[in-house]
Amino acid sequence: MQYRRFGRTDLSMPVFSCGGMRYQQTWDDAALDVVEKENQRNLRATIDRAMELGVTHIETARGYGTSERQLGLVLPELREKRPVAAQGGPEGLIVQTKIAPHKDPKEFRRQVLDSLERLRMDRVDLLGLHGINTHEILWHAVRPGGCLEVARQLQKEGRCGHVGFSTHGSTDLIVDAVTCELAGGFDYVNLHWYYINQWNWPAVEAATKHDVGVFIISPNDKGGMLYKPPAKLVELCEPLHPIVFNSLFCLQRPEVHTLSLGASQPSDFDLQMSALPLLERLDEVLPPILARLRQAMVEAVGEDAADRFREGLPAWDDGDNAGYINAPIVLWLRHLALAYDLTEYGKMRYNLLGNGGHWFSGLGAAHLDTMTAERLEKAYKKSPFADQIVDWLRDAHLMLGGAEVERLGRD
Repeated sequence: MQYRRFGRTDLSMPVFSCGGMRYQQTWDDAALDVVEKENQRNLRATIDRAMELGVTHIETARGYGTSERQLGLVLPELREKRPVAAQGGPEGLIVQTKIAPHKDPKEFRRQVLDSLERLRMDRVDLLGLHGINTHEILWHAVRPGGCLEVARQLQKEGRCGHVGFSTHGSTDLIVDAVTCELAGGFDYVNLHWYYINQWNWPAVEAATKHDVGVFIISPNDKGGMLYKPPAKLVELCEPLHPIVFNSLFCLQRPEVHTLSLGASQPSDFDLQMSALPLLERLDEVLPPILARLRQAMVEAVGEDAADRFREGLPAWDDGDNAGYINAPIVLWLRHLALAYDLTEYGKMRYNLLGNGGHWFSGLGAAHLDTMTAERLEKAYKKSPFADQIVDWLRDAHLMLGGAEVERLGRD
């Protein structure tokens, strides 16, 4: 295993973290009596495999169903064997959980303490404010007397080591959060950044400038459902598996400290770990794959559209937008389907629009024909592809629309 300094926490963070949202019994907030013996045995084997490989960061959340309670049957024993990592030293266990900010800071505190009881621990090393996806939620976190102040008080009480946040929000929002200094600011951030979604890089740069630790959320799943990649993507990434390619793409940047690996079983670590020896050969293995992926995108949508399709598009909640359509996301998913055959991934993400709340904001293009031509023209007139956007949106809906998808949990 390789380790990187996790920003100003000074923790020695493994470059792969064990995320806790795939091995639990259920997404329901259920008691332990629903947990089957085989499920708990598999969870324990998965954590043991993580420790064996040096994956010493275990990350979960209150919103991950039975995950916290099931980990509570495992982590206290591991903590005794592997004391807190403190300031460096990869041998220590690093435990993180995440709690959503609440309008009532007292309720946030109650939920943190309840999560500690579920984990059967007096303290977690990393406490994340889960889902800072809008400026309203950010304000509930950082306002005077808000949840971040509560988290800092819990830190003084010895109940958590460092405080960060997770987000599916816009790049501008993430930059605002990582640069905020109220209540001491945030020590780390969980965000999305990987090959198919690179637009949050300014937020990573802002985090680096402020010495904020950078944790990449779900690069295997949200990064393209790479555990079951389409044949075209497999061919484009040869001789690497897409998971290995994506890991190397992320870890080539020293600003990135750790990638979440949402393991569902012990063997899920194998592909990811095979990337580590290749970190010394990045200049050799990455350029040919990057060139093929780029060429496939250009052939599918054209060079100009590949580079500039987001330019001039209104935000989904912009007053001049048409029907709250999240055009940047819709067109992004269309491009991925056309270039890499990521159609199944595109359908999964597209059909969350309108069903994912602030975790996946805005709407798809199902209602495009209910709007006047004048309204659509006004919405997209600043785009260099103003004459094509509506056709592209309609094409995306025909390609990706279907049954509504409901979020199972919060990552």
